[in-house]
Amino acid sequence: MAININDVYKSVLVVLQQEKRGVLTPTEFNKIATQSQQEIYNQYFDDLNQLLRLPQTTLAYADRFALLDEKISLFKRTKNENTDANTQITLTNVQELGSVVYFETPTTAGREAQRIQKQDVYTVNQSPLTEPTKHYPVYTYENNIIQTYPDSIGVGPGNPNPQPGDLFNFQINYLAFPEDPIWGFDIEPNLGNYIYNEVKSTNFEIHQSDQPLLIDKILGYAGVMTRDQLALSIAAQKEQQITVDNQK
Repeated sequence: MAININDVYKSVLVVLQQEKRGVLTPTEFNKIATQSQQEIYNQYFDDLNQLLRLPQTTLAYADRFALLDEKISLFKRTKNENTDANTQITLTNVQELGSVVYFETPTTAGREAQRIQKQDVYTVNQSPLTEPTKHYPVYTYENNIIQTYPDSIGVGPGNPNPQPGDLFNFQINYLAFPEDPIWGFDIEPNLGNYIYNEVKSTNFEIHQSDQPLLIDKILGYAGVMTRDQLALSIAAQKEQQITVDNQK
């Protein structure tokens, strides 16, 4: 479930107004909201790296690895692509590429393609032992472009679960970056106030449980932007306490 951006913005404004710590405009909020969400998103992978080194528990509601995987799963994406005669696939907004699976026909099982480096393409194709085939496909990935081999792999669409009009050879699994949050607004013509516009807005995509940490991070940046060290100090203390509580 996404975190409502209007709820976060109102919470931030309430704290700043109660403490008389200045005004945070929607434009400023959108910029620091993007930065704060990206920091929390990047922290997921640092936390995962640390958790993999520690003993794990399988107790319900106490499995931190399961919770972290749930957070990361919000950004797992699957793209089905029919290359036809073109063996290039272009991706956008990719944080990390997972797997590339090739389906020769709708009734055959998928085969995961092996990733190779661009400089190895010539050598791989020249050797009879390593030359890619439809049974053992390979691909390169550079600049958000997947190049598959052999060239004939794009002839004829395949689909593990065929639906009318749903034709593709490849299933690409990857992790996406979170979209930039936007607090959309209109300006009231008489008073010039900012009026929230849900249609123009984009909610946060990170996990609902990270909302307190998100608000504290935004307050921290708001303290920096308003040069209010007290607001920054309070936000830093809250963020540190949240981090400590999550590690217990």
